[in-house]
This record gives sequence, C-alpha cells and structure tokens, in this order.
Amino acid sequence: MNPYTSYNSDDTICALSTPPGIGAIAIVRLSGPEAISISSLFFKSRKTNFTVQQFESHTAHFGYFSTENEVIDEVVLTIFRNPHSYTGDDIIEISCHGSEYVQQRILEVLIDAGARMAKAGEFTMRAFLNRKLDLSQAEAVADLISSRSKVAHDLALLQMRGGFSLKIKEMRSQLLDLASLLELELDFSEEDVEFADRGKLKQLMNGIIDEMNKLASSFSLGNVIKKGIPVAIIGKPNVGKSTLLNAFLNEERAIVSEIPGTTRDTIEDTFTIHGITFRFIDTAGLRSHTTDTIETIGISRTYEKIKEASVILYLFDISTITVDEIDELKIEFRDHIDDPEKHFMLIGNKTDLMLETPQHITALFDLETIFISAKRKENINLIIERLLKTVQTANIGDQAIVSNARHYHSINSTLNDLNAAAKGVEDNIPTDLIATDIHSALHHLGEITGEVTTEDILGNIFGKFCIGK
Repeated sequence: MNPYTSYNSDDTICALSTPPGIGAIAIVRLSGPEAISISSLFFKSRKTNFTVQQFESHTAHFGYFSTENEVIDEVVLTIFRNPHSYTGDDIIEISCHGSEYVQQRILEVLIDAGARMAKAGEFTMRAFLNRKLDLSQAEAVADLISSRSKVAHDLALLQMRGGFSLKIKEMRSQLLDLASLLELELDFSEEDVEFADRGKLKQLMNGIIDEMNKLASSFSLGNVIKKGIPVAIIGKPNVGKSTLLNAFLNEERAIVSEIPGTTRDTIEDTFTIHGITFRFIDTAGLRSHTTDTIETIGISRTYEKIKEASVILYLFDISTITVDEIDELKIEFRDHIDDPEKHFMLIGNKTDLMLETPQHITALFDLETIFISAKRKENINLIIERLLKTVQTANIGDQAIVSNARHYHSINSTLNDLNAAAKGVEDNIPTDLIATDIHSALHHLGEITGEVTTEDILGNIFGKFCIGK
C-alpha cells in the first residue's frame, strides 16, 4: 500500500532531523498548523516571558523543554512562520543534547500532544505540495544530502536552485504555445484556417528536439557525477591487484598475499579525486583453468564487473611477462569489452622487481602502458591523471545536466513524441494527430517537474528520503 495515499496536510508532523544515535546535539523538527501551539505547551524561555506564539519568525530562543513533572532538557527553539519556511507551513526546530533518551522523550511528548511521526520525506513532500519546490528540485534535495564529492554537490545544488527545472519549464511553455495554436485550428477546422505556420512549427519543434537531445546526452555525465565512475581492476592471479587498490585508498582495504587466488570475490571502495568519485573494484584473478569452485564463481563475477565498469585497469607483472602474453592482451578480452565508451588501460606492475629492461619494452610503450610499483606506490599518480582524463567534469557551470533516471526516461519519452510530431508536420498529417503527440510530450515533460504526477510517483520519490527530511 502506498503510504502517501492517506496523506493529510492538516496534520502536524514531527521527526528527528539529525542522524539517530548519540551526538553533541540533535534536532527535532515539528511542522504543521499546530506546530507553534504544541511547542508552546512545553517550551519556556530563560531570558523572556514571551511565549512561542509571540516569537517572531526566523528567531532562536534558549530555554527549557519540560512537562508538568519533568524538565527534559535545555534546548534552543527556532521558529519559522508560514509561508516563509521550508515546508510552507509553520515549523519549529528544537535543538537538544544528543542523548538518545532526550531525543525520544521530546518526540513522545510532542506526539502525546497531538503531533504524529512524519513519513519518509514528508517535510519535503509538503514543500512540493505548497509549491516551495517543484518535483525535480525536491529530488535534488535528496541528491544534495547524499552527495559525496564537490562535483556531485555542485550539480545537486544547481538543480535544487531550479537550473534544470527552468530549462524544462521553458521548453514546456513553448510546447504549450504550439498546442494552443493547434487547438485553435481544430476549433475552426470547418473554415480551413491555419494558425500555426507549418514551416515555423517544424523549425520550433526541431529546436526543442535539439535541446532535448542535449539533455538526454548529458545523462551519462550526470550519472557518473552522481554515482561515481566504476573502475574494474583486473588481471591474472598474484599480479598486485589488491596492492594497487590499497595504494589508491591509502589503507589496507584488501588482503594481500603471495598465494595466487587470494581474492575470491570482488571488493569495492570509493576514492574521490579532484571532486570526481571513482568506485574501484578489485576482482578475482583471471586464469584459464581452476578446480576451485569458489574461485570459479569469483572469476565469473569479475567478468560481470568488466561489463559494468566504465574504466578497466588491466594489471600484469612487468617482471615476468613475455612477448606472447603481450600479444594475448590485445585479444584476450575482446569478447568482454565490446563497448566503445569503455576506457581500457594497461598497467605494468612490479617495476621494483625488474633486474633489467625487458627486450619487449617497446611493444609495451606502443600499447601506452603505465609502469608502476603498487607495493612502493610509485607512479600511482600517472594512473590518476589518466583516470581524470576519462571524464570532463571540471566545471559544470550553469549547464542543465540530467542525473536522475526518472528524468532521463521522461525526456526520452518526450523525444519520441516530438519526433513523431515533427514527422507528422513533414508528412502533412491531420492537425489533431500532431496535437495528440504534442500533448503527450507535454505530459512527459510535466512528469519531471510535477505538473503531472500520481500518488505512486510521489510515494516512490519521497519514500527514499530520510524520515526527518
């Protein structure tokens, strides 16, 4: 059952807005028509005789939170009066000490006085319903909270401020104008009047299609910024894959052993470089034959990670590799790396074990091999430099970038409708059929910002938020 089906905006809701557990402080948030009156029952200022009802908006007050029988804590109460608040309703935030008992006791008192526990994301949902945010901005709030790098933070902040929404609304406004002209033609269909010049109509639609194509193309970049770039470290057993992972992370994340096949499953961790998050995946060693069932499963999972990765680091032992093995490298993974978007790097490891320069070093140079010693952490920076070149995200500026899969799906649906409408204009099909395609495009664009929505969509979006947001 959708928890938002029984949603009631007249309820006063409360929740812990800071992470649960013991900390220096915690914040309990209260929002709704009774937020001020309920909090006034339990808060007494230490410095004034004013009650909460008399406090001005956007002010903070030091005092006690207590019942008739119990002083629960010294707190700071902050008041935000409607409509100038995050949700658009009255909001009270109670900053208390981080004791789990204090947090729970304050919530119990507020609920006994008439508030109810908020559902996941209900504060932000109220902000959406009260038109403080559109739907894409609300989703950007969740992205901002979960951002793990500067670039992800910048993108989420840009979208939360409405940069992406503005672009969508501009295109939707243009399509609404087109739809209005076509509807007018349908009203006067018996008089054979053409209000929308077909040449200009096609030109305008092609312009919108070009903009939508740019947005759709930006999803690969937006997805990388949001989730990080998956980097698979692959190679034969005992070539130093786990040592390289530890060198990247600067900690002993993976077990390192001289025994081949030590890594039986994939190990993942993230590393942020210049604001870009990379998800490094240390995989099981690849070998042609093994009788170990667990190792066989690990190798199978390695091939799955190869398909998922955007960047593949193929690691080999420079001190023992032969010319024949170099030739094998060129064809060994052709069946597994069939995506031209993937970046493939050859990494020659264990330079610290080289007693002399191998005769086949020229062939390795031709393959743009990077030579390192993972054990000594030598030339790791060369890999990092190459990794950064795989994605151009140094400055996203004010450009609209799609980072949400739901938005990407709606944009593709819009493109299908617009392409059909454009072809209809070119083929001179009846006006009502062109209008139908444009109305469908308007519907899909409206899904992005929330002009068109359903309870299921809202439940799916806001159900992923934390309770106190």
